[in-house]
Amino acid sequence: MKFQYTLLLFFTLIIGRSQEKQHAFKNLSDSQIQTWYRKDYKEDSIPGISIDKWYKQNKKKSKTAIIVAVLDTQVDSNHKNLKNQFWVNSKEIPNNNIDDDNNGYIDDIHGWNFTSNKKEDYIVWGNFEYVRLIREYDQTFKNKKENEISAKDLTNYKEYQRALKLFESENTGYGRWLSSLEHSIKMFPIVKDTLKYYFPKEDYTYSQLDSLYKKYKINDKTYRQMRESDDKDLGALIYYMMVNIRNKENTLELLNDSKTGIDSILNKNLNKNFNDRALLGDNPNILEKGYGSGNISISKEGFKNLQGHGTKVIGIIGANRKNDIGIKGFSDNIKIMSLNISYSGDENDKDIAMAIYYAVDNGAKVINMSFGKEFSLHQQWVSDALKYAENHNVLVVHGSGNEKSDNDTVPYYPSDNNYDGTPEICNNFINVGSTSRRLDNTFVSAFSNYGKQNVDLFAPGEEIYTTTKNDSYGTDSGTSLAAPMVSGTAALIWSYYPKLTAVEVKQIIIDSGSQYNIEVNVPGTKDKKVLFSQLSKSGKVLNVYNAMKLAEKVSKKK
Repeated sequence: MKFQYTLLLFFTLIIGRSQEKQHAFKNLSDSQIQTWYRKDYKEDSIPGISIDKWYKQNKKKSKTAIIVAVLDTQVDSNHKNLKNQFWVNSKEIPNNNIDDDNNGYIDDIHGWNFTSNKKEDYIVWGNFEYVRLIREYDQTFKNKKENEISAKDLTNYKEYQRALKLFESENTGYGRWLSSLEHSIKMFPIVKDTLKYYFPKEDYTYSQLDSLYKKYKINDKTYRQMRESDDKDLGALIYYMMVNIRNKENTLELLNDSKTGIDSILNKNLNKNFNDRALLGDNPNILEKGYGSGNISISKEGFKNLQGHGTKVIGIIGANRKNDIGIKGFSDNIKIMSLNISYSGDENDKDIAMAIYYAVDNGAKVINMSFGKEFSLHQQWVSDALKYAENHNVLVVHGSGNEKSDNDTVPYYPSDNNYDGTPEICNNFINVGSTSRRLDNTFVSAFSNYGKQNVDLFAPGEEIYTTTKNDSYGTDSGTSLAAPMVSGTAALIWSYYPKLTAVEVKQIIIDSGSQYNIEVNVPGTKDKKVLFSQLSKSGKVLNVYNAMKLAEKVSKKK
């Protein structure tokens, strides 16, 4: 799981004000905004997934409980809206330290934590995958030119070079970010005391500081130029606080928290000498059971709480629909199997593959993967696991990524694409982009990956209100939240029509989507616009109502 912030966000904040047009539905209440993704365009004029419409009309009860495996971070298993929604391994006796069902996992009651050890210490920071790849191939390829590489090693060499390029860019960027934070921390007391003269109550706003800056600035230096020359004139001091406010780091505590995070990225995520598997004690080069623990929700002093992301994802899929609190999932006949593989850094291919095998072997029908990375050191392991899922009639749903890039030309893993011109690896894989509630040129989320060949469809993933850690709720955005919309829909379909195959469920979801004949901004470009239909294979947005109607028709023909 990538660190929450991106270099792009940082540089946008410190260089200039956002030029993105803001859209709002002023006639919607807060509660309506929190449920926008559930709405129907024809009935509500909101481009949601029409699940409320289906529930209003549906009079039937679902037939089958469906297990959805969520490969993600740890989760808040005591959340009031989730507490009874987890899959229970009835063949396992809790806490007896025995593998009662002989599946290779001891005390796996609600799933498995592949990121912790038997003492329930767990990985907080892991390498980025391109760092692992560089470490793997340094001895073979370091300082060599392409004409020195044999034909059989050329593909790996090119990936190594691509990884080096990204590593150098990210290392430089995060290094500058750290220098900026160190400067902000050093200057903070001086800035704070200086501004007290103008604002004794320290109740200044960004706009007020901007006016003051224009009055007292003595040059047109950029923030970086001011910082590097350690300027202390009044204009510079005012601008330093403006930057802090824009970055939402306007207290010393927030600045120090950010510094700690960036320092960890440099010294752990980007450190080739940092062994992120040391805590587990496993052999990362062999696919084998025996590592990890059965606790999917660890709270431990001295360890950062990593339950936020996974809790958001499972809430969308399986939050309790009957308790009238918080949010509603897709069905109370969904049970969540929590498989922890994510932390601050990139997921390890070993953990991804082992979690897929676990999910399939223990009865999951849908696997949700709201994570991704630009490289895959052991892609074959994951590809084999995806094929295993396909052979056992299990559907895999993946978020397309938040890199605002084209998945057809820029690799993003896990994927059903080898990116070598060969056919798709499997037919049970759905890749999902993100849409907003704005039916205009910003309909596709500015952060979302896209791809006419490698993104299957879109689903709401922006401004999504859902469960989060510490028994609370919040709004977030990302393809991580679009994927569980599709996973929930697949589980809902299967709960009514259990005889459908994974390939049939995939096709139903894709064929039944909503079409919007509008031009949209291409994510990652300044002003390029295309028809929405050109950004995914189907050109559609998930529609639960249509999917359930089509599933009924297909099921009757079987």
